[in-house]
Amino acid sequence: MTPSYDEYYAVIRRIPGGRVATYGQVAAAVGRPRNARQVGYALAALPDGTDVPWHRVVNAGGSISARAEPGREGEQRRLLESEGIVFDARDRIDLKRWQWRRRAVLAARPLRRGLAR
Repeated sequence: MTPSYDEYYAVIRRIPGGRVATYGQVAAAVGRPRNARQVGYALAALPDGTDVPWHRVVNAGGSISARAEPGREGEQRRLLESEGIVFDARDRIDLKRWQWRRRAVLAARPLRRGLAR
């Protein structure tokens, strides 16, 4: 069974301000650790004005991934910096410091539809 975009969005909504998650981390949270690219597709499908904090998802290297829409990378960086996230000289985020860590109890099982957000 392939997770729906709504399952990815539910995980992304749980990422607190001032933290980031990787595409792979979001995919793993719904039980599909090899579907990082699908998370990117889900984020690209979001409408303008969404309540999903899309800007908190970065690639495994701690960088902002290129977007189809010009200027979105700058917008993502501004949003992250407004939450206190710091970028290094290579425009990367130190994941050891800023990566969201789900509580151990939640990390033991994937998030499924119907769980409280």
